[in-house]
Parts: sequence; structure tokens; C-alpha cells
Amino acid sequence: MKYLNLGCGDRFHPTWTNVNFTSNHPDILAHNLTQGIPFAPASFQAIYHSHLLEHFSKTQAPNFLKECHRVLQPNGIIRIAIPDLEQITRSYIFSLEQALQGSQEAADNHTWLLLELFDQIVRNQSGGDMAAYLLQKHIPNEEFILKRLGTEARNLIEAGRQQRQNPPSSDTWLKQTFRPLYKFLKSSHHRRETLLKLVLGKTDYQALEIGRFRLGGEIHQWMYDRHSLSQLLKDTGFTQITQRTATESYIPNWTSFNLDTEPDGSIYKPDSLYMEAIKP
Repeated sequence: MKYLNLGCGDRFHPTWTNVNFTSNHPDILAHNLTQGIPFAPASFQAIYHSHLLEHFSKTQAPNFLKECHRVLQPNGIIRIAIPDLEQITRSYIFSLEQALQGSQEAADNHTWLLLELFDQIVRNQSGGDMAAYLLQKHIPNEEFILKRLGTEARNLIEAGRQQRQNPPSSDTWLKQTFRPLYKFLKSSHHRRETLLKLVLGKTDYQALEIGRFRLGGEIHQWMYDRHSLSQLLKDTGFTQITQRTATESYIPNWTSFNLDTEPDGSIYKPDSLYMEAIKP
């Protein structure tokens, strides 16, 4: 199959060509997608990327979609899944109105939706406040969050519970902590960072660390709704632009690849907006 999955993370299919910024599997090609897509024109029948486009800035996104257009064959399909700005803002307004009327359930949902809207834009460290919320012992609106975010949130919540139930032994903790620390202290990286701290001072070094993180690809740099994404696809040369569900697609046998759905039929990222279009 001449199908391409961009920014695949850990979610890929072996019959596709899978590309990610880093690779931890033989079926995944490591490539920095801000530098373009490393394939010849008209190489693929379909391109898919999920929760990737929002990590490009507003000015970078058109060039990235033009690259998608370039490597697609005529009549090729592009499928995009992104956080749905319309869905989350409607949920936010509803929770706000209900919270103002005294609903504690709505107040908890309002707290979460503010995190969902802003945390991945403003955070300065990995995971941010969203991860801290999901790792707390008692999550007052767990069912609401799972309904919105699906598998990823469930996995993080479960990881937090496992960690609390099975804390590492002191011996394991010593091995995990001090051996890597010893290697780290001897590394050239540590020497370089120590020199940078001396040259820059505490405040400027912290600014450097924040800058490194914010350029590292985790943060969201823009958000889209069905109108703005449709317009962006149109502006970059695509036609037959269509909003889809997680199970609908121009791509034959779409659900068999388990990219937007799980083997049991559940949706991987329920908070998504799904759009497809065709290269003329």
C-alpha cells in the first residue's frame, strides 16, 4: 500500500510508510517534518496525520500541507485528525454556564476544559498541568475526561495508579537513580550544561531550557475548527473537502488499520475533528 502516516508516534500500521520525529521501531522512519517530507512527488495514494498539524505554527502549516499535496498522487487522499476547537469551546461554554448556576460537576469539567484549551499552548515543561491533573489520586470528573480523550487519558490515569500501588523498592530506586546519575555526571553533555550555566547565569539558563522545550515539538502552536481547516486545505490545492467521523473515510477498509479506532471499535481520540480531501 502506498499509504503514508506522518507524525505517527507509537500508533502506526506495518503496511504503511510511517514517519515520526524520532523512531523507536524498525517500521518507523525518523525525520524532522518541519524540514519537509522526504519522498518524491506523487509517491503516495493516501496521507494521514493525527494530532500533528496543531504542532506547526500558523505560518508553517500551509507549507507542510503543500508538502503533503506534493507527495500525493493525483486523486490521492489526505486525512487529518486534530483537536476540535469548536467542540471544546462549545463544551467550555456549557460547563461555564452550568458552573455559574452552582453545579459542582460542571465546575470540575470547567477546570479541566480550561487546561485542555490552554495548557499545551502555555506549558514550559513536559506534560504540564494536564498530566498533573490526570495523575492525581482522585479525579472528580474522570468519566467526563475519558469520554473526551479516550485511550491516552486512560493510559496515563492507569500509569499513575500502578505507580502508587507498586512504588519502587529502595534498592530499585537506588539503581535507577544513582547509576544513571553517575554516568550523567561523567558525560560531555553534563560538562557542556555546567559551562552554559556558568556563562549564562541562573535566569538566562532557565530561559534557555524553556526555549529548548518550547521548540521541541510538544506544545500546540495553533488550533482549528471545521471552517478554518477546510479553508486551509482549499488554499493549499485540495478539493472535495469533507468532515468525517472516526470510522468514515475515502480510504478503503479504513477501520482495519486501527489508527483512529481501537480493535474493539472504540475511538482513540474522541476529541478530534476529522477532515479529508482529495488532490485533483
